[in-house]
Amino acid sequence: MAAALPGSRGPARPSPRRPLGLAPTGVLVLGAIYTLFPVSWVVVASTKSEGELFSTSTFAPGTGLLSNLADLFAYRDGVFWLWLLNTLLYAGGGAVLSTAVSTISGYTLAKYSFPGRGLIFNLLIGGILVPSVVLAIPQYLLFSKAGLAGTYWSVLLPQILHPYSIYLARIYSQAAVPGSLLEAGRLDGAGEWRLFQRVALPLLTPGMVTIFLFQFVAIWNNFLLPFIMLGDDQRFPLTVGLYTLLAAGAGQPSLYNLIITGTMLSLIPLIALFLTMQRYWRTDLSGGAVKS
Repeated sequence: MAAALPGSRGPARPSPRRPLGLAPTGVLVLGAIYTLFPVSWVVVASTKSEGELFSTSTFAPGTGLLSNLADLFAYRDGVFWLWLLNTLLYAGGGAVLSTAVSTISGYTLAKYSFPGRGLIFNLLIGGILVPSVVLAIPQYLLFSKAGLAGTYWSVLLPQILHPYSIYLARIYSQAAVPGSLLEAGRLDGAGEWRLFQRVALPLLTPGMVTIFLFQFVAIWNNFLLPFIMLGDDQRFPLTVGLYTLLAAGAGQPSLYNLIITGTMLSLIPLIALFLTMQRYWRTDLSGGAVKS
């Protein structure tokens, strides 16, 4: 053991960690309450019958959950299931396609040099600043001229190219895929597509999962685009379908139970998706890819 220098106080000891203050903890608790309160209210309200919904304001569960579910599933010959399948098609298909396009685009912008790369990236950054509300009407006019308005494609296609997802993929590709690893693969004779499949994709998996989740939730909760594009309620997603129930509920108070129950059911796929896919979130996957 090395002796301490004369006049010194010995080896430095690590300072003890300070406990987390009450203020940050309180802010986190308030944020959690603010986020979970509407969800909790929807879950509790979905268990109440029509009389209990309008006569009680407590968080005690009601006795009408099964009847609410039966009424919802029987409404207009089970149109709720059709809305749910449409939503899964829009959100699942749009998120998968958007993730694929964003990953390839972001990887290309991060790892290859070509004329106009900086201009393309700047245009993408500018696209992030444009609200989707501004684009809804021009998109409808374009799809109307193409004869696609009112079809499934009119909701799917605008969701595929998402500037923010491409930006995330570019940033993640720069950090997660070492250039030396790609150069080593090129020296071994691997082509660019093979490098992307065998080297880049495994390292980009956490970023792809993040992009997929962001896009899935955004499309699942999207209301304005399908509301403008679609006129046939057989193609409605849950957001627009439940809105039509809400509009009809002004004259039929019994529909409010169906709206709340449908809203509660629409939360289940999102919660299940996060619980099943969060295990794919890993950090520093490329930490051991390159040996020092």
